[in-house]
This record gives sequence, structure tokens and C-alpha cells, in this order.
Amino acid sequence: MTRNKKLYAVTGGIGSGKSAVCSIIAQENYPVVSCDEVYARLTRGGNMVKKLEDAFGGVTLPDGSLDRHVLSKRVFGDKTALEKLNCITHGEIMRELFRQAEEAEGNIVFCEVPLLFENRFEKNFDGVLVVTRPLEQRIAAVMERNGLSRDEVTARIAAQYDYDGNSFTQYYVLCNDGNLQELYKKVKKILQKINKLT
Repeated sequence: MTRNKKLYAVTGGIGSGKSAVCSIIAQENYPVVSCDEVYARLTRGGNMVKKLEDAFGGVTLPDGSLDRHVLSKRVFGDKTALEKLNCITHGEIMRELFRQAEEAEGNIVFCEVPLLFENRFEKNFDGVLVVTRPLEQRIAAVMERNGLSRDEVTARIAAQYDYDGNSFTQYYVLCNDGNLQELYKKVKKILQKINKLT
């Protein structure tokens, strides 16, 4: 794919602070495109929703949008159904993500991609910023944000990519272990490094 700009992925486990990092990047006037926002837009209706309805049946609301609650219940704990869902959605999401990134202003665009390593999407980017955070802080953040029990959060973390057990020496790693002011300083330092390469 021919590109006119550099694309950097921002990723990390649940509760690591990816969105906070992306918010700071946006405040520094860099365009940010989010997979979650792309998915939300694509599920309002259209081609992808039709494919999901054909595959699962009964997952569309009267207005033609996707009933995400019903679909998530349908695939939860069913590996085959989840693989089918991912097969339909991931390609569509990434195509739209790259389209929006290419249309964004500026030479550097950041993309928030939660399942980057799980789907081996890292090779599609010029660089990767991995957000890490101590486990207990992640658990507390998700419990507070989503109203989940500790067991529910730890189960979700266990099902995800193992960010603690993998080395990210070839990527930018940002440890989100302090307050927002400290996070801001760390993000700005990485942005300065990236700018020197462009």
C-alpha cells in the first residue's frame, strides 16, 4: 500500500491507558484514528452489518444498526463464533482505519488499535507505541470504569495478549505508572523521538 504519511499504532492491554495516551497525542495536534470509533461507525448499518446478520441472524436492530449486546452474548465463550466475527469485522475495520488515516491532515497519524499483536497488524504500521501499566492499576481502572468485579477483570486480562510476558524492544514503550502529568511528559518525549525520524 502506497502511503503519503507515517502511521503509528498505539496499543496495550485493557486498562493500560491507551485512550488517555491518544487523548494527549490529540492535544499535541496529531491526528488520531480509533479502531473502536471506526467499529462503532460501521455497526450503525451498511455492508458489515449485513454480513454479520447473514452470519449470525437476529443481530440487527429495527433501525438497521447492529445489536452489539446480542452479538457479544452470541460469541462469548464460543471460539468458532468469535473467529467468524473477527474474520468479518477486522478486515473492514482496518480498511476504514487506513482510509481515515490517509485522509487525515499531517505527515504523522496515530491509530489506536487494541488487538494489534493478536491479529499481527503491527507490520502494517511504521512504528508502534505500547502502553503498559502495573497489573493492579489496570484491574482497579477497569473495575471502576466498567463496574466489573475483580474476577471478571482478571479473566478479561488473562484472555488477552500477554503484555507482561513479551518484550517490545523494537517498539516505543510507555509505562503508565504515575499521574496524568507524568503521563503527559512521557508521551511528549516519545513524540519528540518520532518527530526526529520524520
